[in-house]
Amino acid sequence: MFASPADVFSVLGFDLGIVLGFFALAGLLKPERAFDRALFGSLTAALIVTYAAWRWHDTLPRLEPTLESLWPYVFFVFEAIAITYTLLSIVILFRRSDRSAEADRSERRLTEAGFWPAVDVFICTYNEPLDVIEKSILPALAMDYGPKTIWVLDDTRRGWLKDYCEEVGARYVTRADNKGAKAGNLNNGLATSAAEGGGAPLILVLDADFAPQPNLLKRMVGFFSDPSVAVVQSPQFFYNADPIQHNLHATQSWVDDQRIFFDIFQPAKDAWDCAFCVGTSFVVRRDRLNEMGGFPHEAICEDLNLTNSLMRGGYKTRWLNERLSVGLSAEGLPEYVSQRTRWCLGTMQVALLKAGPMRGPGYTLIQRVQFFHGVLNWLCKPFIVLMLIAPALYWFAGLPAFHADYLSFLRYGLPTLLALWSYNGWVSRSRTLPLFMEVTHTITALAVSITLLTALVRPFGRPFKVTDKGGDRSQTIVRWRMAALFGGMSLLSAGSIAWAYIGPYAASEVSPLDYFNLVWAGVSMLLTFVAFLVCFELPRHETSFAMRVPVRVRLGSLSTDATLAELSLGRASVNLSSRVPLLDPDAPWMIDLPSVGWVSAAADGGSGPSVDLKLMMTTEQRRQLLVFLFSQPMPGIAASANMAGALQGLFRRAFLAS
Repeated sequence: MFASPADVFSVLGFDLGIVLGFFALAGLLKPERAFDRALFGSLTAALIVTYAAWRWHDTLPRLEPTLESLWPYVFFVFEAIAITYTLLSIVILFRRSDRSAEADRSERRLTEAGFWPAVDVFICTYNEPLDVIEKSILPALAMDYGPKTIWVLDDTRRGWLKDYCEEVGARYVTRADNKGAKAGNLNNGLATSAAEGGGAPLILVLDADFAPQPNLLKRMVGFFSDPSVAVVQSPQFFYNADPIQHNLHATQSWVDDQRIFFDIFQPAKDAWDCAFCVGTSFVVRRDRLNEMGGFPHEAICEDLNLTNSLMRGGYKTRWLNERLSVGLSAEGLPEYVSQRTRWCLGTMQVALLKAGPMRGPGYTLIQRVQFFHGVLNWLCKPFIVLMLIAPALYWFAGLPAFHADYLSFLRYGLPTLLALWSYNGWVSRSRTLPLFMEVTHTITALAVSITLLTALVRPFGRPFKVTDKGGDRSQTIVRWRMAALFGGMSLLSAGSIAWAYIGPYAASEVSPLDYFNLVWAGVSMLLTFVAFLVCFELPRHETSFAMRVPVRVRLGSLSTDATLAELSLGRASVNLSSRVPLLDPDAPWMIDLPSVGWVSAAADGGSGPSVDLKLMMTTEQRRQLLVFLFSQPMPGIAASANMAGALQGLFRRAFLAS
């Protein structure tokens, strides 16, 4: 039975009121204030609970041993997992820490005392090329910190890397095998640094693709004046776009999918004393490691396992939410997906450990609940897969995921969804966007779901797979298997819409339940189509950074002021303040680069006052430029999301050639 227009307008009016109310709250309340977070979060949670009650009471059929009856319950179970995760997230976000003031005080105290504890810097590497690992080694050597030793822990036994380390002044360490993967490599570095270098009391761990900023150690080491602090962790930032940002032309308008985790959730977890190590850019006490026998290697997520093992002993991980390093994000879609499936498997392994937070002694209730929140994050992914295929199952197999018409969903589902979008954008400080966040989850949902299934059979004993970094990515690459998957799912949703009207069992009138599933099919088609576009990976070139820095340039005997507009390790773009006559097209150029000095160059494009220069540097000049580029915050990747820019990039990707 169709709803009357009056009923529809009444419900839409209620929805509009909810939307306006929540948008008003987003403008009036401040996410920095605890009361505001609790108020906004509680109102959002109330709508979610109301929706969940409606789903349980009004949309499930009588439970019977039939596929038509069981399918809605299976769907609801996974939806309930997602709802539980969302509600728990809201509660966790009631709290938030900001430890920058504490870092200021600690740094000032140590500066006045003139004493800085010695630090061993471990750079873990496995098969990365030189153009990746040098971006970690050279900035580490250049850190503004006296008593430090740089140890490059090479797990692939490369002679050329040993020679490079000797040349630049880093210590080189390797071992005969790869037992224990990254944790084993770190433990070998732990033993070697103790035997050969005396063993500094603090250890900074860096992945091979992360460049520390000069002040990283000075900002972090002061926290260890508290003997209960065993780890100090800083967030991960990236100097390149991830595959979703890059392939949707959204580098300047859509944040990477980890920003809300690093910038929002980890400070919240830190306020509950439950922040955890994320594998790079963290400092750990050597004595605490020695107490527990080194870095734990029972799970492939040695970082998460490290925090929990220390937590069991009463020690804390502190989160310093400052940009103190910058790294290389996964560049290709397969690497992006495999990275997240590895995190999923590692979390499940820690959950299954006898000494872990789910089973072991020594943890508080809050610590167990916080860890369970992380487990739920991965258990939500199958629900996304079910959401994407549910409309097709309805149209082709006659299996509705839940029994509701469009008016009921408008009354209970739509206001909850809109309120949640509003809350997410507010509490994340514009780090989420509708559609784009859903596409991000869609990309990895099936792979993570398969990982969860295989973990039920064989959770342990799999090899540690390092994320591939670097290499030539200058050509368009089509990920055919993933494109076939998402393209097929999009066509399936489109086919289900067509089937509703032209199929042999198409009804003469479309029922309210049909309308609901038609809209649902359209949403599924859109999400999988955008995921399909991401599978066509656009070329990548050398990382460059936008700038507005005054410089001097020379062309032969002529000299002029210019503005440095863009800079990479091989090229510079400058805007000349006055037109320089090209008396000789092949005349040598010189440019006075910041932190480097005068560098030879050759014109290689540009027009008018804008000139592109190919840099011709000595080895030492190139290293100086690398430290300048990667040892300080550089613009390039969006820090907050912008819907207009993201949609513009999506339109360009979908309908234009590039």
